[in-house]
Amino acid sequence: MTLPLLHLSGSPYEQGVAHGRALGRQIAHNLDIYFARFEREAKLVPDEVIARARRYAEALEASAPDYHAGMRGIAAGAGQDLDRIAALNVRYELLYYQFGQNATNVRNPDGCTAFAVGPAASASGHLLIGENWDWIPEVRGALLHTIEPDGMETLGFTEAGIFGAKIGLNSAGIGLVINGMTTTDDDWSRLSLPFHARCRAILRSRDLDAAIAVVVAAPRACAANFLLAQTPDRLVNIEAAPERTRRWDAEEARLCHTNHFLDPRALGVVEPEIERGPDSQDRLARMRTLLDGDRPLAFEILAAALRDSEGAPDAICRHPDPTQPPEERYATVVSVIMDLHAQTLWISDGPPDQAPYARVALADLAAMQTGM
Repeated sequence: MTLPLLHLSGSPYEQGVAHGRALGRQIAHNLDIYFARFEREAKLVPDEVIARARRYAEALEASAPDYHAGMRGIAAGAGQDLDRIAALNVRYELLYYQFGQNATNVRNPDGCTAFAVGPAASASGHLLIGENWDWIPEVRGALLHTIEPDGMETLGFTEAGIFGAKIGLNSAGIGLVINGMTTTDDDWSRLSLPFHARCRAILRSRDLDAAIAVVVAAPRACAANFLLAQTPDRLVNIEAAPERTRRWDAEEARLCHTNHFLDPRALGVVEPEIERGPDSQDRLARMRTLLDGDRPLAFEILAAALRDSEGAPDAICRHPDPTQPPEERYATVVSVIMDLHAQTLWISDGPPDQAPYARVALADLAAMQTGM
């Protein structure tokens, strides 16, 4: 596997230090990438990014001290200022808010295509979820295997410098995939629990109701979609606007989501102009078509769907658009398929039509850690 795989344990601060030490070069690279994007696409000069990140870090120290400790650990391990690491960890709020504000100047960066398949529809009889995570091609990531002090294990993908996984599974049978979205109500200055901190908290939950509460219990600064599942057969999708959420438990055995609200009027939200193009709707329709029908869905079928190129360059499997400036291109950075019964994750380091899937299972990692 070409992605770094980190084994982390101990306190949040200790996990952060190990993360920072192992990924110091990648973290420095990501900081360069993001501060350039902040200034060019979000129209935020470095001093303003730092000022906003510092405000968020101060709020997190009071409201989410474990997450703050993890950021401090990453900063210490990587030899970076905490303010810069905080900017990475709240980059979702900083960038997505600005994307909405600068909608006429920024091309839609979204591209994530997520799915879930219930046991009744899967060839194995297992609960399967996954997605193509589309973002800045140059961003460096890693797989994190964590063993928490309470014994909980998690396995998931993160960006170098961001504390905890955003796409992954845990030893309690919970899985998470996500989609970025925006509304005209987004406002980074609410300083509520940020997106990446919610993802980490979801993957540390032992039951689905607790994971759902992480999303819905408190308002959000910016909108997002959370597709959650737990063995043996529970699936729930939550479209989360800043002040409102719309939840549905999957009544069908197949569920897909992309980067738009399925019924914004029902939720009482308005999407910025940036979100009103056909890209997200087309990918959703295409993914539904690929997963539709009576056939049982095996890994190979799901992988083929995630490799699909119809509608290129803005396909399910996304490649950089050659008509865009190089510094403004987006692509599928990783593709992930997870079997929550087997607690196994397959991940590609790049678009899955070019990069092979690597298999990682919690059982194998636990054996490695214990020397068995």
